[in-house]
Amino acid sequence: MDALLDVLRTIRLSGGLFLEADFSAPWCVLSEVVPDDFPRDIAPPAHVVAYHYVVEGRLMLSVDGEPKKLVDAGSIIVFPRNARHRLGSGSDGIAVPMDDLIQSGDAGGLARIDFGGGGQATRILCGYLGSDTPGHPIFAALPKVMTLDVSDGASGNWIESSIRYAATELETRRTGSISILSKLAELLFVEAVRRYADSMPCGQSGWLSGLRDPSIGRALALVHGQTARRWTAVELAREAGLSRSAFTDRFIALIGVPPIRYLAQWRLQNAAAQLRDTTDTIAKIAYESGYESEAAFSRAFKRAFGSPPATWRRQALGTAA
Repeated sequence: MDALLDVLRTIRLSGGLFLEADFSAPWCVLSEVVPDDFPRDIAPPAHVVAYHYVVEGRLMLSVDGEPKKLVDAGSIIVFPRNARHRLGSGSDGIAVPMDDLIQSGDAGGLARIDFGGGGQATRILCGYLGSDTPGHPIFAALPKVMTLDVSDGASGNWIESSIRYAATELETRRTGSISILSKLAELLFVEAVRRYADSMPCGQSGWLSGLRDPSIGRALALVHGQTARRWTAVELAREAGLSRSAFTDRFIALIGVPPIRYLAQWRLQNAAAQLRDTTDTIAKIAYESGYESEAAFSRAFKRAFGSPPATWRRQALGTAA
């Protein structure tokens, strides 16, 4: 999974927490992170991953095109593409937009929701992860919704104890509790992606499946780890232990595009990360991305991201600030 971790590092997700909600049965809400959810001094990220952590009780989750699912306390629900969804005490009931129920929090505190008919209690924390690299292959490779039982798996003990501690700190309004939960959300997203990739059946195509294939996974790890190298299909095939034709056929079957096209797309994603995270000149980033001229790099970057590199960098730095 080295290639997966390389990709997750370059996305550089930033976590945020919107609100804490206390519901009592019967209740039903519609939820989706929208630009108005962000404070006025924070620009909405280019890509939003929404999440809920179920602190207490249980809820019924419904997403268009997916089977309904009962989610218990101790689970985190992740929406890699910020899918609109429905949460409630059961599968019936009229859903109220969550934004209509939000009450402003105390100074420095979270916004709140108190809603329901007075029955069985459910408490959740709602937040987001943001990325300034839209169209990244990992978001397209993931399902609409993922649920992760934080008490399950080898890493479950520290995850569960950490997030319960942070939730307790939040309840007592301790300084830094919101930041702790935001950072934990980033770690939980990585864990959710890794568990989802591990659970995929053998023989399935797709970007995550490519990471699990010994030959293609080796090539992807090299591409992600040595972005500046002038790779050719022949060199990648040799490293993967295959002939060029066999390597290309398997790469297309799993990833969906030829290896050199994928390499070009990944270099642009990596270039965006350099523009955002470093003070390197555009000419230097262009060279390290495999382009012979700054002009050629600027044209390719604008096609992929909608703005020339210099403009995109100013916008990304403004959002980060």
